[in-house]
Amino acid sequence: MQGRLASYRRIVVKIGSALLVDRKAGLKRAWLNSLARDIAALRRDGHEILVVSSGAVAMGRTVLDMRSGSLKLEENQAAAAVGQIALARAWDEALDKEGITTGQVLVTIDDTESRRRYLNARATIGALLRMGAVPVINENDTVATNEIRYGDNDRLAARVATMMNADLLIILSDVDGLYTASPALDPDARHLAEIEAITPEIEAMAGEAASELSRGGMRTKVEAGKIATQAGTAMIITKGAVDNPLSALDGGAPCSLFHASTAPVSAWKSWIAGQLEPQGRLIVDEGAARALRSGKSLLPAGVRGVEGAFQRGDTLAVVLEGSREEVARGLAGYDADEAGLIAGHKTPEIEAILGHAPRAAMIHRDDMVVKA
Repeated sequence: MQGRLASYRRIVVKIGSALLVDRKAGLKRAWLNSLARDIAALRRDGHEILVVSSGAVAMGRTVLDMRSGSLKLEENQAAAAVGQIALARAWDEALDKEGITTGQVLVTIDDTESRRRYLNARATIGALLRMGAVPVINENDTVATNEIRYGDNDRLAARVATMMNADLLIILSDVDGLYTASPALDPDARHLAEIEAITPEIEAMAGEAASELSRGGMRTKVEAGKIATQAGTAMIITKGAVDNPLSALDGGAPCSLFHASTAPVSAWKSWIAGQLEPQGRLIVDEGAARALRSGKSLLPAGVRGVEGAFQRGDTLAVVLEGSREEVARGLAGYDADEAGLIAGHKTPEIEAILGHAPRAAMIHRDDMVVKA
C-alpha cells in the first residue's frame, strides 16, 4: 500500500463490534481474514499497526446464546469473559495466517489515566511492537464497572493512539465518515471529507449509536477525534463493512479525515513542565545535561544523586550538580529506591543490582521537557 496511508508510520486501527460479529452467525471470519491481509501488507511497507478491537461482549453473547435483550452488569462481564477468549483466538488465527504474532492487551480506564499505569501499559505495547507483534487491545469488560469504564472503544482507541504517539487513528465504522446530518434522516446531508478542527458546529453534527452491538456512535467518534487530534494524531473515519477495508481506504475510498493539531506538543509539555510540582530531583553532571539538550534520554550513568520519595510515573526535576539549575523535567522511569541504587551505573551493571531486567532510562526523552 503506497496511497493515502503512505505518510503514516504508526497506525492504530479500531474495529467496531458490528463489523466483526454478526448477531446470529457470530464471527465474520472471512472479513477478519481480509483485514489481516491488509495489516500484513501495511507492515511489509514499513508501518507499525496496533488494533483496538471491540467484539468481546458480542462474541460472548453468541457463544452463551444470549443474543437478545439487555444484560445485567454481571451478565455483561460474564459474556466478556467468554468472548475475550474467542476474540483473542480469532485474531491470533487470522494474523497467524499472515505470519504475524498477536499480543492481547486488556486495559481499563485507569491504565491510560493513571500516570503509573499509563507508563506500564505503554511500555508493554511498545515492547510488543519492537518484537514485531501486533498488539490487539480491548477494554477489560470483565472487571470494569459502569463507573470506571470508557463505555466505548472509540475513545479507548484515541487514548491508545495518543499514549503510543501514533501518527494516525483509523476508525472502521458502519458509515464512510461524518455528515452534516444523519444520512438516514436527511437526504440532503453532505459528507465531510476533511475536518480541519473539531468546532462546536462539528460536534453538533454527531448522532447516536446505530447498532445494538455497538456502544458508540458518531458522537463518540467525534469525541475520540478531539482526544487524538489535540495530541497530534490524525484520525480517519471510513466504512469498514467491505472486504479489505484498509486497502480500500488506501486506494481512495470515501472517508472523513480529521487533521491533527498543528501545535500538539505544547499541551503535553505544559503538563509536564508547569502544571505538576516535581515529586523529586535527579542531580546530573554537565555531560548528561548536554546529552539531554541534544535530545537524548536520561540514563542512570549520568545521574549523580537522587532526592525525594517518588514513584515511577511521578514528575521529577533534573538539576545540574553544583549550581542546582533545572535543566529538564520529566516522568520518572523508576521508583526512588531503585533510582538511588542504580544512579551512576552503566546499563550492563543494572540487572545485577536490581535483580531484574532494567528499563532503558531514568527519564525517557518522550516524557521529558528540556529547559531552553
